Parts: sequence; structure tokens; C-alpha cells
Amino acid sequence: MLYKMAIKIMPESFFTRTLASHPYGKVIARILAAAVQSAEPGAAVSRFVERQGTSLIVDGQKYQLDQFRRILFIGIGKAAFAMTLPLVEMLADFSPHGLLIPKQGIFEPVCGMEVQPGGHPVPDENSLLAGKKVLNLVAGLTPDDLLICLISGGGSALMAAPYDEISLADLQDLTSRLLACGAPIEEINTLRRHLDRLKGGGLAKKAFPARVISLILSDVIHNPLEAIASGPTAPDPSTRSEALGILSKYSLVGNIPKSIISVLENAPETPKAGDALFEQVQNVIVGSNQLALEAALLQAKSEGLYARSLGDCWQGEARTIAAELCQVVKTTQEDRPFCLVAGGETTVTLHGRGRGGRNQELALAATQELAGIPDVMLISLATDGQDGPTDAAGAVVNGKTVQHGQALGLSPEPFLADNDSYTFFSALGELIRPGPSGTNVNDLTFLFGF
Repeated sequence: MLYKMAIKIMPESFFTRTLASHPYGKVIARILAAAVQSAEPGAAVSRFVERQGTSLIVDGQKYQLDQFRRILFIGIGKAAFAMTLPLVEMLADFSPHGLLIPKQGIFEPVCGMEVQPGGHPVPDENSLLAGKKVLNLVAGLTPDDLLICLISGGGSALMAAPYDEISLADLQDLTSRLLACGAPIEEINTLRRHLDRLKGGGLAKKAFPARVISLILSDVIHNPLEAIASGPTAPDPSTRSEALGILSKYSLVGNIPKSIISVLENAPETPKAGDALFEQVQNVIVGSNQLALEAALLQAKSEGLYARSLGDCWQGEARTIAAELCQVVKTTQEDRPFCLVAGGETTVTLHGRGRGGRNQELALAATQELAGIPDVMLISLATDGQDGPTDAAGAVVNGKTVQHGQALGLSPEPFLADNDSYTFFSALGELIRPGPSGTNVNDLTFLFGF
């Protein structure tokens, strides 16, 4: 059974120095695992898709499979494999084939699927190759073809098909500059949609007049279709003028390749809502940050903790959000033990050259906020298991973290100034390293009181 290859999240994989010895360590690990496991891509897909004879039912809409000449798959993103597995099994008698574009890694082969990993978080030569293969796969499709797209986080960088005048170096330069400026993912993806032939509804346009089903695992706050993997099968509400405005906002107009400006001024507009091509497309959100947050709360309650959601729309500078969340845990009047959970995705404006990610940066900023406060804990976690360009998903902080660092001759301040959260938490043994989870539904921050 192919579906059994999906990743199983084990609680003990979340243990750090503190969690391994804390009285509630095992409870906390089970809460973290439940949150990530709830967004396991194969299960998320299976909740919305079922097979009834020769019919495929997708979120209530029926497709007669024997009326299609071919069934093709395109899986894009960090969850490409896990999202594809149950459907390949479900449709095996129709011999589907296609292309999977995951993040670089080692995967089991999937029958009928070619694999072309891409680059992430900055597109690379593999991303360009993936884009070319997608363009070739969808060329010449007819109304008798069914294209099933499995879309998840990371897809924007993993698959790239820029306009001809834009080089890979141009794309990399722009992406790196935007990340360094702390631009939110919504703005980065707005630019991507207008610089690429497959983004911003471009894939749906290239596949027309084929029928298209897009099953989408959301890694974007509020789940806007156009922002998830830059919306390859969704209408684009933004304009080229708005994309140029983002460059002006960060004073990048005179500091980026001229090809970027040229395309934004002259390329065709992306397809918009109401375009007839979208009558052939069904877009379905199958998983989100909110679902993972709710699973965490349910597990916390089952463990006997008071549990409450702080919402799934937290965004902004990681250090600022850290201060706001720490203020919540310091002032809450909830009965103990409690578990408060916040979802969203922060940003980091780079000032130094250290290693880390937004979750580790948030946790590092929280060390100072929680210093000396007994019986509290903050855990910030990337649900994909990899926070920034590191092998850690996040980190654990409590009132003794600063003290533990000082015992090793380490103070949080210089590490925060150098954006070097990874080195700090690695020395303390407080990095969470569950490994790649196979899913990606933004980030979660857990606040505990005992």
C-alpha cells in the first residue's frame, strides 16, 4: 500500500535537553507531534477525495474517470510525495503518470511519476529544469485530459519558469534581497507571480482546456489561493503595477537586475478572476495552519492541560512577536497547567551573518523576555521540520535558558545581533530536530505554564 509510506511523526523526535528531563516533557512532545501529524499530507488529501467506481469525488464534485483520455499528476512543494501517494494508489487502474517536484532529498519511487527536485528557499538550476518539464508535460492538453495538481509550501522556489529575459542569477538576486529586507511571503509571491510563466494562474493557463483539480496544502496566513506556491492554478488579484510598488517600498528598483523591471513593465498581465479558463479548474484547500493548531489544542486537553488558541494570524518581525507572546504568558490568568497556541509566520530582517530561522530567532528573543520567570516555557516550531536553512524545526525556551547559556559563557544578545540563533541553541541542546515532516502549514508557537 503506497499510502503507508507517509511519514509518521514520533513524539520522542521532539525531545531537547529540557523536554527530555521536564516532568511534562513527554506530554509536550505528544502535543507537538499531534499538531504536525494532523497536517500529514496524505491524510489531508484523503479527507477531500474518494473513489466510487469509475467516479472520483473531490470535495463533493464528481469526475467520470472513464471519460478522460489521460490522467496526469503534477506534485509541487515540500509535501509533493506524501500528497501524491494516496491518489496514485486510488487511481492505479487508470495508469496515471506525471512529475513530482519536491525539495531535494531521498525518496521512494512512485509508480508512473518522474521526480525532479528543485531548489529552496532560493530557486536554482534544478528549479528551472522542473519548470521546463512542467511546461512540456502540459503542452497540448485537451478537454479529454485530467490534470491533478498537488500543491504545497515551497513550490514557488522549487518550480521556476521565468520569462526568457530573466536569468537564474536575476531571480536568485531578487529573492535573496527580498528575504534580507524582511519582506513578507505575500509580497515575495506577488513579484514571483508576475515574473514567471507558471505562477499566478500560469499553470492553469498552459493546461487549458484540460480539466484541472488542485489540492492545496496551505502554508500562507488566511489561505489565499494566489499566494500558496504563488498560485499556479488560481486567479491573480495583483497587478504588475503593484509588483513594481513592492520594489519601490524596499528601495530595490535601482539595485536589482534591469530584466526584472523590464518584465514587470511589459509582460502580459496574469489571468484574473472571471477568466473562462478557471471554469475548468477546481481548487481545494485540504490542510492549513488552523487545522494543526486545533489538533494541538485537542491533544493538550486530552493530556489534562487547559488549552486555548491565540489565533492563526500572527505575523511580523520575529523579535516583536516574541515580545508580544511572552507578554501573554506572563500575564495570563489561566489555570495551570496550560497550553496556549499561536499560529502564523513571522519574518526576520537580517543584520548579521549567523545561522538560524524565524522560529529560532523568535525563541532567542524570548529568552530575555522569560529570564527568571519560573514554570513557563515557549516553543516555536516550523511544521515542515526545517526552520530556515538549518536542520532544526525550532527551539525550546524557559525561565532558565539565559542562566544555562551563561554557565557556558554564552549570552543571547550577541547571538541575536548576528542572527545566530542556531549556534546558541545548539550549544544548549535546545534545538528541536524531528527531521523533515513531509508537510508545511506555517509555524506554531506554544506557551506553557505549569
